[in-house]
Amino acid sequence: MTHALLFSVFVIASCGLAYELVAGALASYLLGDSVTQFSTIIGTYLFAMGIGSWLSRYVVRGLIARFIQIELAVGVLGGFSAPALFLLFAYAGAFRLALYALVLIIGILVGLEIPLVMRILKQQFAFKDLVAQVLTLDYLGALAVSLLFPILLAPHLGLNRTSLLFGLLNALVAAWALWLFRDQAPGLPSLRGQCIAAILALAAGFVVADELTTLAEDHLYADEIVLARSSPYQRIVLTRWQNDLRLFLNNNLQFSSRDEYRYHEALVHPGLSATPGARRVLVLGGGDGLAVREILRYDSVESITLVDLDPEMTRLFANHPLLTPLNENALNSPKVRIVNADAFRWLEQNADVFDFIVVDFPDPSNYSLGKLYSNVFYRLLEKHLTVNGAAVVQTTSPLYARQSFWCIARTIESAGLIVTPYHAYVPAFGEWGFALATRQPWRPPDRYPPGLRFLTPEIMTTLLRFPPDMGPVEAEINRLNNQILVRYYEREWRQVTQ
Repeated sequence: MTHALLFSVFVIASCGLAYELVAGALASYLLGDSVTQFSTIIGTYLFAMGIGSWLSRYVVRGLIARFIQIELAVGVLGGFSAPALFLLFAYAGAFRLALYALVLIIGILVGLEIPLVMRILKQQFAFKDLVAQVLTLDYLGALAVSLLFPILLAPHLGLNRTSLLFGLLNALVAAWALWLFRDQAPGLPSLRGQCIAAILALAAGFVVADELTTLAEDHLYADEIVLARSSPYQRIVLTRWQNDLRLFLNNNLQFSSRDEYRYHEALVHPGLSATPGARRVLVLGGGDGLAVREILRYDSVESITLVDLDPEMTRLFANHPLLTPLNENALNSPKVRIVNADAFRWLEQNADVFDFIVVDFPDPSNYSLGKLYSNVFYRLLEKHLTVNGAAVVQTTSPLYARQSFWCIARTIESAGLIVTPYHAYVPAFGEWGFALATRQPWRPPDRYPPGLRFLTPEIMTTLLRFPPDMGPVEAEINRLNNQILVRYYEREWRQVTQ
């Protein structure tokens, strides 16, 4: 019995941390800024655990029955936390309030668990041995989940099934404790019924977890969802309305098939057309292959290295029958080499140089993305450019995120490159910005490859002009140690959505 209860401590600790990680990951997916979400959720959770530990002093009778009921409450609330929050985000307001209220309640219940277990076990151990064994197993359980969550659980089970799995484990601990103490637990029939009900509810939730996700996403996205995948890095959703396919990553629109050509023509051709005889091209991000499609218009290009973090993205856009027509099967070209790696690390570890580099990352909405817009990153980028090479960076909207746009331009200049900013109107996004970085002054090309639908030399001259509401403003350089760009970006886009 003693060893069984000690093992329960390991399971309890695993479950407690799992709910914390699920809440942090879910908030990061839906709200962005992972550092803020994890920091505030961890702080709230630990504070709530402290309250629970303090409240445990008032549990003086029926310790075993109270422990079983707390386990069931944690299992049900924690297990259904992810599905409930997804549905709340899709169908109701006050998501943040619900998120932190749920974290607070679960934290208080988890804080009650360990003190009660220690009091139940105090007859079996000397105090010093009791504390040592319980806390050791508590920390080991936390370690196990912290390793399994990013490697196995979140990418393969998804957040809904992960939370329901750990809720089921909590309920099974309650049932196990009930069996161990069947001769000591008052109200045995009632507790047995509660255990059975909780286990059945959580098991049913685990079985229909995909349907719960679909229910939330069907309301969240206006159009029909034709593809939804979770990778270790992001939630990938593809929607369709008539002939318009739209890609969303973590609920953020990445492109509309009706107008993405405007974005990708503006991204690639001003720089590549002005780099005669470019042979080696590097694309950082851009796992959809749409920038690669534009690059393949140039016969002089001999090799394209595409570095994208998420293998699920490149796999989908290389093989899915709905997606390969969009990029004209570009990712299967013999000229293309796909590398699934972190772009920052890849640049650090490789010495190759390129005639043209495309930097097509998502907007700097969190600190893990913000590092890819830092002065350190652009210094790395500069080392990979040939003498007459050019690089282009997508730089968010100069209209809606004006200070962010000019912050990126200033940061690129700090790496010793000459920056030529320009912008283009993309209906799905509005005004969108780009920054061309070169070692020599750039001159607009007088011609582009045939077959373009948007860009011409005449159009390019208008893209270089900034009206007063998009013109230069003061902005700090984005450095790794302060990530000022993420704060600019969050403030400006929050104002747009209010």
